Amino acid sequence: MNKAEILKEIIEQRRSIFPKDYSETEISQEIINEILHSATLAPNHKRTKPWRFKIFKGEEKARLASEMQAIYKATQSEQTFLEKKYQDIGFKINKANAVISITVNFSGIVPEWEEIAAVSMAVQNMYLTCTANNIGCYWSSPGLVNHLKDSLTIEENQQCLGLFYMGKVD
Repeated sequence: MNKAEILKEIIEQRRSIFPKDYSETEISQEIINEILHSATLAPNHKRTKPWRFKIFKGEEKARLASEMQAIYKATQSEQTFLEKKYQDIGFKINKANAVISITVNFSGIVPEWEEIAAVSMAVQNMYLTCTANNIGCYWSSPGLVNHLKDSLTIEENQQCLGLFYMGKVD
């Protein structure tokens, strides 16, 4: 197969695959590094490199799950709180082998929409690299991420755009 055919095949196979379908097999740090490196190759106007990523694995990931559940519980009234949603938040994070927070850094040099677009292209590169490595993934952007400013050390000129869940699919 030539490069164009391989690329077309990877693009056609790219899908959001959710944590319920992930296996227990660990993603190697080498592959995670490759995924993040591919993200940094995304085009970005004026070379602002507006993406900021934080990897959550192991205990850090478990703390993220607990924090997200606590945020959900704290932000819902008794009437709107759903036990199933509360449990699902923890399940998805804990079932994923790794979770990466996706944050945009607004430089002030170019319009904000261009920096969000650059981060989106970086995430598409992550999707394609996951697909090429038989790793399931999906980008979730629940409103709860707006409450993660402290744990993600998000600065005034930054915004969390969501979480990128990853897990091996056998």
